[in-house]
Amino acid sequence: MSYPADLPITARVEAITTALGAHQLLIICGDTGSGKTTQLPKLALQAGCGNTGRIGITQPRRLAATSMAQRVASELGCRLGTAVGYQIRFDDCTSTQTVIKFMTDGILLAEIGQDRDLAQYDALIIDEAHERSLNIDFILGYVKELLPRRPDLKVVISSATIDAGEFSRFFDSAPVIAIEGRSFPVQDVFRPEPNEEQDLSAQILEAVEWIKTRGETGDILVFLPGEREIREAADLLKGQCWPEVEILPLFARLSMAEQQRIFRKSRERRIVLATNVAETSLTIPNIAYVVESGLVRLSRYNPYSHVQALQIEQVSQASARQRRGRCGRISEGICVYLYDKDTLDKSPPYTDPEILRSSLAGVILQMKILGLPPIERFSFINPPPAALIREGYRSLRNLRALDRDDQLTALGRAMAAFPLDPHLSRMVCQAKVEGVLPELLVITSFLSIRDPRERPADKQLLADQTHQQWADKRSDFIGIINLWRFVENGGGRGASQSRLRSLCRDAFLNYGRMREWRNLRSDLADVCRSMKWKGSDGELSADLSYDAIHRSVLSGLPTHIGA
Repeated sequence: MSYPADLPITARVEAITTALGAHQLLIICGDTGSGKTTQLPKLALQAGCGNTGRIGITQPRRLAATSMAQRVASELGCRLGTAVGYQIRFDDCTSTQTVIKFMTDGILLAEIGQDRDLAQYDALIIDEAHERSLNIDFILGYVKELLPRRPDLKVVISSATIDAGEFSRFFDSAPVIAIEGRSFPVQDVFRPEPNEEQDLSAQILEAVEWIKTRGETGDILVFLPGEREIREAADLLKGQCWPEVEILPLFARLSMAEQQRIFRKSRERRIVLATNVAETSLTIPNIAYVVESGLVRLSRYNPYSHVQALQIEQVSQASARQRRGRCGRISEGICVYLYDKDTLDKSPPYTDPEILRSSLAGVILQMKILGLPPIERFSFINPPPAALIREGYRSLRNLRALDRDDQLTALGRAMAAFPLDPHLSRMVCQAKVEGVLPELLVITSFLSIRDPRERPADKQLLADQTHQQWADKRSDFIGIINLWRFVENGGGRGASQSRLRSLCRDAFLNYGRMREWRNLRSDLADVCRSMKWKGSDGELSADLSYDAIHRSVLSGLPTHIGA
């Protein structure tokens, strides 16, 4: 086994392999650029893992799982999908030969439902644990409960910016190994406060123009809170018509091919406009400058209004450090902040774990199915607030997934089979009773993705007029079905990808989201078939039953009905 000499983790090979041999669980804190994501699977192999089972590595995002698998396969000299593979939603690139398996944390969670002991693995690497998503926190708690039953299982928890002491205490004083990052000096530049009339895109343009006046080479990475802000900034920057400059967006909803463009070499200077998908795991080559907006879009749930909403907030200090660390990897770098030093110093040290700001109904339902202890007694690093727990139970009782004694009902078991929010899975179950299952599979899968309808800034009126053809005066839900029919009739089964792309482009629809919609709808139909429900493969009725469709929808939203 060989390791790149220029990676800091290479100097700790012996320490890590020795610790893996001596301990069941190990915590690795590696700064950005230390090489932990690509080298830890190889270190696990060297320590003797992979002989009796697979080495599983979780990543929070699909792009990281696929790109890291490709990198490790290349370093080990094997074809992707053989000894090294990956599995993400709708794409399984593994085989019976696969020993090192990269996957999203959602895939591992799904496997827990099928195999309580995770018997196919003899080692697990939970990477980017600092992200503290619901999935990650649940996996960490589950691993703590699993380790006594699986004394042969080795676990590595890896991250760039975590409170190592808190994690070590949670895992009974587990050993911690710190790895310094590979980094050149980075200069911090705080821009003057913008005037009230200057929007975010204008601030970014000003920062990029300042960078260009320096006359130095190197690509620019700009962090923005979301897809809409990326598109607005891209339109403004492209409008400058700079020669030999390429503008590249990067966000989770892009197709895999579009995301992979950031890794290709280019003769042009690149400006990458990214969400926090670029904060960790991924190393975008040739980045010399970072423009840090200081903004992130986070989902927060209000247990009193029962609304989960995305809101833009100031990033934590840990996230700001991660963003800053994206430059200074290959040479000296400059980080341009679009806010002042005082704002950075007053930011929270870490981003709130998702479990402290999300509805817990889905988590409680899955824990019931798995036969785990009640959520209030489950081992979470940060136990969720009592108000969120009470609201989660109340929601499941309202949906009749739990009875008055909070025991799982037959309906609750059926709901838990679907990869949906409990409110949406309740709609599907009711649709079986109402005889409108095909229609509700279309509606609930649509409600689980980002809206595929797009409104480009320069063509908003034309886009609205085009989208109006699917509208129904009585119901937005019927409009969703009309949109589905339009796409299926024009670019449905058997149609080429180029035909579907052309149809989406002309109709102002996002091709990637349309594919995600179709794939999820197919997954839901598979679940229905596995439970031997009839009608999931049926065609949509020519004469839609308005009442039955809306009775199904309302069954999942009992607290939203007003008299």
